[in-house]
Amino acid sequence: MQPIINSQLPEFKLQAFQNGAFKTVTNQDVLGKWAIFVFYPADFTFVCPTELVDVAEKYEKFQEMGVEVYSVSTDSHFVHKAWHDASESIRKIKYPMLADPTGALTRALGVMIEEDGMAYRGTFVVNPDGKIKVVEINDNNIGRNADELLRKVEAAQFVAAHPNEVCPAKWKKGSETLKPSIDLVGKI
Repeated sequence: MQPIINSQLPEFKLQAFQNGAFKTVTNQDVLGKWAIFVFYPADFTFVCPTELVDVAEKYEKFQEMGVEVYSVSTDSHFVHKAWHDASESIRKIKYPMLADPTGALTRALGVMIEEDGMAYRGTFVVNPDGKIKVVEINDNNIGRNADELLRKVEAAQFVAAHPNEVCPAKWKKGSETLKPSIDLVGKI
């Protein structure tokens, strides 16, 4: 199995539902900005809307940081629209909801549950060059936290802009970082 960190986002071309319209999103659309892919098992489920709304409540902040968010499930874009129309919570989502009914992208990123035809809760942070910088995969009964995702994106953006620094555990934007050197060995 090849490491996924620093690997290139695979090629894809998927239909999406966003702001009342269908559109096509490709891997080329992702290049040039930071991106988050939030894979989830299925529309019309239980934990999924809580996570997607949590991310939706941070969407404006992500946008201010130059980050686009994409939710992804193996449902069709028609099902995404139906869920949006049926659920007051899902109507809060302004980011693109990608449809991966063949599971091609879901498989390529290693989050497909073959026997169910659904995705694990996989989160991928991708830099402007299309390289995967952060991966988190949860079993489907464990929800994610958009505050922690925001912190991870801030850290990824910080180290991208400051290649000689690293972010220690629990680092938050504005906190002290470390500059790796022989002088720090054994002193932390």
